[in-house]
Amino acid sequence: QRQLNSYHSRSARDLRAAMSTTELLLAASGSGGGSNRVSIDDALSLHAGEFGRWQLRHFVLVTAAWMLEAMHTMVMIFADREPAMWCPAGDGRCGDRCAGAAAGWEWEQGSGSSTVAEWGLVCGERYKVGLVQAIYFAGCMMGSGVFGHLSDSFLGRKGSLQLVCFLSGGFGLLTSLSPNYWVYAAFRLLTGFSAGSICFCSFVLATEPIGPSYRGVVGTSTCYFFSGGIAALAGIAALFQSSWRILYIVTSLPSLAFMLVVMPFVSESPRWYLVHCRTDDAMRVLRDIASTNGKSIPHCVGLMLDDEDDIAKKVVVETSSVLDVFRSQIMRARLMLLVIITFLCSVVYFGLTLNVVNLKINLYISVVVNSLAEMPAYLVTAVLLQHFGRKPLTIGSMLLSGVFCTTASLIPNFGAMSKDGMWGGRDLWNGRNIQPIARICVRVVPNGGAYRRTGVQGTGVTNGGHTSAHSGVARRAGAIRGVRHVGHHRWATGVLPPGDYE
Repeated sequence: QRQLNSYHSRSARDLRAAMSTTELLLAASGSGGGSNRVSIDDALSLHAGEFGRWQLRHFVLVTAAWMLEAMHTMVMIFADREPAMWCPAGDGRCGDRCAGAAAGWEWEQGSGSSTVAEWGLVCGERYKVGLVQAIYFAGCMMGSGVFGHLSDSFLGRKGSLQLVCFLSGGFGLLTSLSPNYWVYAAFRLLTGFSAGSICFCSFVLATEPIGPSYRGVVGTSTCYFFSGGIAALAGIAALFQSSWRILYIVTSLPSLAFMLVVMPFVSESPRWYLVHCRTDDAMRVLRDIASTNGKSIPHCVGLMLDDEDDIAKKVVVETSSVLDVFRSQIMRARLMLLVIITFLCSVVYFGLTLNVVNLKINLYISVVVNSLAEMPAYLVTAVLLQHFGRKPLTIGSMLLSGVFCTTASLIPNFGAMSKDGMWGGRDLWNGRNIQPIARICVRVVPNGGAYRRTGVQGTGVTNGGHTSAHSGVARRAGAIRGVRHVGHHRWATGVLPPGDYE
């Protein structure tokens, strides 16, 4: 009898605790007692507007951060370049080039024009150029997981973006003060650790307030800013050819300026608010969206989570982590596909991007041309996705990029982009002239993946689980590409929806 009474007592306590938890969660997700509870996507579609003036302003402000990561990443093309050498005493009167100044050779733009010139990273020391590139991307890979988790947890999307901008700008400035190569490599590692997370923090924050009908197409437009950042970097580098240190300063200051000038005008994601049971804040953002878009949200409307079918799921959301990605068979499959596709695309993309130092034209012109060559891919992605779907576009673009890259490697390097002109005469289909076409194809793949990645938003592990994995894998591919340059003279998310496995 005593055991039976004890059992009933424990059952009553458990029931009261369950009722208390239920009431707390219902109060947190009821958003001011609204009787008609809808998801954020439904609130945007039915009431606030899917893509109006508020979303456009928010998207432009947040996505401008992609230009910052482009500068932090691609600055190595100019800072680590190998300038031309000349012999002041006349041709044939200087010794071995590897001996540098000791043999009478001088750098045309001065010893401070690049890290190669200042620290003599030529001949037997040339491997250090590829090594520091690999170190940077290794830092990006490590930072992706850290800041992906922070953006899902207490720091939020906005807070994470502010932090990575501050850290990348600060480490970039410290890089300009490097007294030797190894200190330089250490600061590049720290810069990569923070700067490598700018794009995915910006992507999630920019696309979550956008309605589902526009989210994919608008999400592919984020890459315009990355390409624009590369083109802008080429112009900046052309103005500061004589000092790699000044170049690092000039390309790092925009990150700090972005954090101080732009971020105060950016709102936190309403979805992050809702996941963390801050429904009043989530509703405040949605009402602001509706007001700016000339719409209104009825007072009877409340919010609920996208996957809120029962109380048990609400409790799981509060304790979600990156490990939740691996507990679902579908999520594991998507993650594996993401890893493979993004890895392959990134090897090609970063290989083509960092290989511009080998093109036989002005370095600054070639960087601009290659960055502009990406932009048609973004328009092509937005148009073709509506007609062919995600899976056929991914397969087709990967095949085309592979064909063009293979063709470029087989065509003899005769007069490639020589002084006679670029894309001129019989050199039209020279291997290096095919490179921009390959870039167009390979950029379609991650763009289509970005469209697919927006389809898995709405959980507590979206950013840390899928988006940071995409970024981390891309950086790992970049690191491998950098290591490949150690012995060389120079150096999307692809998640398929449940219905696309066939």
